[in-house]
Amino acid sequence: MFALSLWTAAFAISAVFLGVPTSDPFLLLGWLWMATIAWNSHLPWRSHLAFVRDWAPVLLILLVYNISRGYADGLSAPHAIELVRADQWLFGWLLGGDVPTVWLQRHLWQPGSVQWWEVAVSLIYFSHFLAVPAAAVMLWVRSRQRWKRYMWRWIVLTLAGLATYFAYPAAPPWWAAQPQHGSLIAPVERISTNGWEALGLHSAGNALNAMQVEASNPVAAMPSLHTAYALLVIAFFLPTVQRRWWPLLLAYPLAMAFTLVYTAEHYVIDILAGWTYVGVTFIVVGRVERWTRSRDEGEAEQGRPAMPAAPVRQQ
Repeated sequence: MFALSLWTAAFAISAVFLGVPTSDPFLLLGWLWMATIAWNSHLPWRSHLAFVRDWAPVLLILLVYNISRGYADGLSAPHAIELVRADQWLFGWLLGGDVPTVWLQRHLWQPGSVQWWEVAVSLIYFSHFLAVPAAAVMLWVRSRQRWKRYMWRWIVLTLAGLATYFAYPAAPPWWAAQPQHGSLIAPVERISTNGWEALGLHSAGNALNAMQVEASNPVAAMPSLHTAYALLVIAFFLPTVQRRWWPLLLAYPLAMAFTLVYTAEHYVIDILAGWTYVGVTFIVVGRVERWTRSRDEGEAEQGRPAMPAAPVRQQ
């Protein structure tokens, strides 16, 4: 318990003074690895080194994702007007022709001040970078079999999103609102990190701002992997949770959807696409798992020696 308390204090101090680990998978997984060591500090080191062995392929995939997605915006002009029209078609009749991002910021955002809900919004936005890997590490500690099932869904979802960024580069609302891009919608601001100022975590906010400017792909709006990851975590654990807790758990992807639309990071159509990707991923991976399990059971059945026939009694 002392080791885990020490890790918690070190992580909190690092977040306050250095910022939260977001875009660097080495740093994030390093912190999570230290958490597993602190949690099971009584185990020998060969058990802790198993983390490096099991997570090395995952780290490689995350690095490829982080590096390659930055090239998507240079291949072709980003799509924007189709997304604007999609949101206008869905909600324009209700919002006077506005897209939801414009309507929300017009009614909730006040330039120069931070509202209490923007603190919650910033925390929810940041949770995207931690929820999926933290859940994966927890599964790795408790059940390697469930960890593998979870990781396959995470990897397939991530690669499907990455492929779409290359095939259909799409710009978010904050991009479409800029004059140099034609002011396709009314002015909106990218405000996903505003809440950190109210908490006094200036370094955390600055780190996220720098990541958004330098490391993010400005045309990775379709689908929204932020909201897809939020639903992935909940959908994987939902069957094992009592139904009375389902509304509370499902509130997380809904809160993430509100956060992304309000802060001008995504359109609603991006959110719907992200949820669709999660559904398709679970269906495809689930079928592959059932096929693999059926094949293995069949091979085991064929390789099992036949039971000898019972001797016939002489009357």
